[in-house]
Amino acid sequence: MSITPQSADPLALEQQVCYALSIAARGVVAAYKPLLAPLGLTHPQYLVMVALWQHGPLHVKDLGTLLSLNSGTLSPLLKRLDTMGLVSRRRSVSDERQVTVTLTDSGAQLRDEAVKIHDEVVRRLGLEPDDIENLQAVLRRVNAAASATSE
Repeated sequence: MSITPQSADPLALEQQVCYALSIAARGVVAAYKPLLAPLGLTHPQYLVMVALWQHGPLHVKDLGTLLSLNSGTLSPLLKRLDTMGLVSRRRSVSDERQVTVTLTDSGAQLRDEAVKIHDEVVRRLGLEPDDIENLQAVLRRVNAAASATSE
């Protein structure tokens, strides 16, 4: 099968934004996988930990908003991290609907091992600091536009 660019055809696979983003997302997550394995974390668990390392204790709802995850996806992640001894979940005394997620000492200490991951992923992907900055700016615009159209 011969693959040629079909730039004039808006239905060409190479013209689909979702195609490029999907392949890139799978590739980036695959680059993280061997780096996260020694920490015992999956990529979604890692993102939860990164959010907590950056922001400190968070309500589950705020964590879900920050990571763009619904409670059906986030709850099992938090349960597993709790079982692993990396986070604790506590219900608010004043409002039992609110659950706060806090790093345990083990979870906080894991940051020391995880701090090298970002630079290694960037190295493996062959990206320069300017590339990362530009890519993140474009992705923020894409995410904002996608959020606006889904409302």
